[in-house]
Amino acid sequence: MTIQAQWNVDRGVTACEVALPGGLLAVDVDAKPGETAAHPSPHDLLDAALAACTTLTLELYAQRKAFDIRQIDVKVTHTHEAGVYRMRRSIQVFGALTDDQRAALLRVAEACPVHKTLVGDIQIDTQLEADAL
Repeated sequence: MTIQAQWNVDRGVTACEVALPGGLLAVDVDAKPGETAAHPSPHDLLDAALAACTTLTLELYAQRKAFDIRQIDVKVTHTHEAGVYRMRRSIQVFGALTDDQRAALLRVAEACPVHKTLVGDIQIDTQLEADAL
């Protein structure tokens, strides 16, 4: 799968358009302190990927194990200081669970595919294509 982002001067804004399976999404730079962002930032999307993957991974595991769960809430926040991007993930599970089941869910959350990608060895190969104009 290829995700494509495009910015064009004719749009007159800083936001770019990202083509994802299922539609387009506008993404912009982080809002300045005190301002409300009109669109998610790239960091918002990174945090959202972890939150969504964790939620879906836990849901699938809970269904497979027939856990008595009504709702799963995952919140991800981040700070970026001194060159360290620190993500904080908070998971709330609503349902009748034993301590062993809760421990299993925490273990599964640590193994969600996006979590494993983010804490793994990531390599990015970049090339600048020739001017198409």
